[in-house]
Amino acid sequence: FPNNLPFFLSLFYLVVIALEDKIIVSKLGDNATLSCIYRGRELHLENLRVYWQIADDQEECSVVHAMISGQDNKSEQCIHFKNRTQLFWDRLENGDFSLLLLNVSQSDERRYKCVVLQKTEYTRVIHQAEVVLSLAASYSQPILSGPVRNGDSTGEEVTFSCKSGNGYPKPNVYWINKTDNSQLPPSELKITPHADGTYSVFSTLKVKATSTMQIECSVENKILQENLSANYTQQKQSGSGIESNKNLEKNGKGAQAAGIVSIVIVIGLLAVLTCWLWRRRSSKLVSYTGNE
Repeated sequence: FPNNLPFFLSLFYLVVIALEDKIIVSKLGDNATLSCIYRGRELHLENLRVYWQIADDQEECSVVHAMISGQDNKSEQCIHFKNRTQLFWDRLENGDFSLLLLNVSQSDERRYKCVVLQKTEYTRVIHQAEVVLSLAASYSQPILSGPVRNGDSTGEEVTFSCKSGNGYPKPNVYWINKTDNSQLPPSELKITPHADGTYSVFSTLKVKATSTMQIECSVENKILQENLSANYTQQKQSGSGIESNKNLEKNGKGAQAAGIVSIVIVIGLLAVLTCWLWRRRSSKLVSYTGNE
């Protein structure tokens, strides 16, 4: 068997075989199962050789995992995949040669090739499959901030801001005017990468203020088919609303004054009661002294 596995497998790649081409989506840091299932007759592991490799032949090292005659062979496995791959041994004889890849990261986002060879009178490829691994991470719920409007600012330019983070890959950000569901162009869009490979996003929108503002910020992760949104709705204060606030303020002050008066009255009554009790006690004391 040739020592140059990538070259050897490239030759077998030319054989016309029905391929499974699947896309596997996994979240960063999770374990991913790369599918490779042969639906043929009963198999004997001692006659099989299973190779998982990176489909790009340009790679210096492309061997992800190898099994020869029922045993793992790590002699030519790429360092990047050391102690991170394993076959499902209880499924092999049933034709399931799927590979478990542990703790996936951005560098694992590749196209992989599974090749199964059977050795009887001669070695031949009995199955081949390709799997594309796509990685993703959910973005946090967007935080949308808008202007605080205390007066009539209709027609003035106001600014909204929207931020989200800890996602992968880079997101799409949409600003939507909910009054007519029209899309608005962002004034600023900044996507920042982090050391763990994820991204954060910050976007602003500048628009002319209207009497009723209904703005939505949406952050889309296409791979996960997630679309997270935050909404801003604020109606400017009307004259009646302001007047109502003034009335509430007057009522509050009136209630406060009434409370103070009540306290004064209670204190006065307590003082009168105290004086009356004192006088009564004094009169009794004088009466008792006179009797003596």
